[in-house]
Amino acid sequence: MHKPRPFLWTTVIKGYVKNGLPSEAASVYGRMHLVGVRPDPFTFPFVIKACAELMELWAGLAVHAHVVKYGLEFVAMVNTELVIMYVKFGELGSADYLFDCMDERDLVAWNAFIAVCVQSGHAAKALTLFRQMIVAGVKPDSVTVVSTLSACGQLGCLETGEKIYEILMKEGIDSNIVVDNARLDMYAKCGSMDLARNLFEEMPHRNVISWSTMIGGYAINGESEKALALFSRMQNEGVQPNYVTFLGVLSACGHAGLVSEGRSLFNYMVRSKNRNIQPRKEHYACMVNLLSRSGHLEEAYSFIKSMPIEPDAGVWGALLGACTIHHNVKLGQHVADLLFALAPDVASYHVLLSNMYAASWEVGSC
Repeated sequence: MHKPRPFLWTTVIKGYVKNGLPSEAASVYGRMHLVGVRPDPFTFPFVIKACAELMELWAGLAVHAHVVKYGLEFVAMVNTELVIMYVKFGELGSADYLFDCMDERDLVAWNAFIAVCVQSGHAAKALTLFRQMIVAGVKPDSVTVVSTLSACGQLGCLETGEKIYEILMKEGIDSNIVVDNARLDMYAKCGSMDLARNLFEEMPHRNVISWSTMIGGYAINGESEKALALFSRMQNEGVQPNYVTFLGVLSACGHAGLVSEGRSLFNYMVRSKNRNIQPRKEHYACMVNLLSRSGHLEEAYSFIKSMPIEPDAGVWGALLGACTIHHNVKLGQHVADLLFALAPDVASYHVLLSNMYAASWEVGSC
């Protein structure tokens, strides 16, 4: 096209962002800027999203400067995306400042800010924002409920979560499967699996998230037999598991030392043509943990070396910890050398190596 209008540039940028291609979106915006096409208020939210996904603070700051240049810093949808971007970058001071400067903070803005604090691990901040939202007279919705319950789960604040849920239900917010799943997740993270199971059984509808949350909850709370039994029931009821489900099941196998079951499940994932259950980095880490904790150290080492993705320090660290427990100094030294090359400044790995030598000396002296 000879001279595409701003709307068409924005459409292309939006398309790249929606399809998970933030670098291409940023590149198109750069070309748009170079040829002198003036962005409109609908352009910047997607450009800012692209910068946030790229985790490039300098690019985000440059785009923010353009927002100010074009006099769009007080447009609500632009400002909301800037707030979200700064939270993702860990720049909470900038996010707070922009949020406070907003002339109109509607429910969408409050929900967005609360959600991205939760997602970035700032659960306490999210609950503070929720209280400010209520004081400001903004009526919450089911999206607010999900975010605040998730924050309570992260903090282990079960009583607070229950009170918030009761208050919001009194506001006339209808409970639905998304809200119920958020409650399940909160109960599981707070270690209240009996409450979670009661809710799970009472739910009129359950989806794969409901099943996966329960299975993962049992796994992280050390109730492996219940996790595996529920997974079996899930299959019998014809519910298709996803990669999150298998993460919980593999974790349960790790806690229970069920090596053959873990191998079988992992091999099923590898052979599957369903991309939604093919193993990811977390599943490989679970298998390393399972093999290592069960004393299959050489197999764990071979498994890591055969991984199709580059193992990170966490994977090698799990094996080093197991070498310490099982007094395998030779393999532990080799793993430590690899770890120190990957993460030379992480003191905990040096401590693990020291503990391994100390434990080995004690065993030898006995």
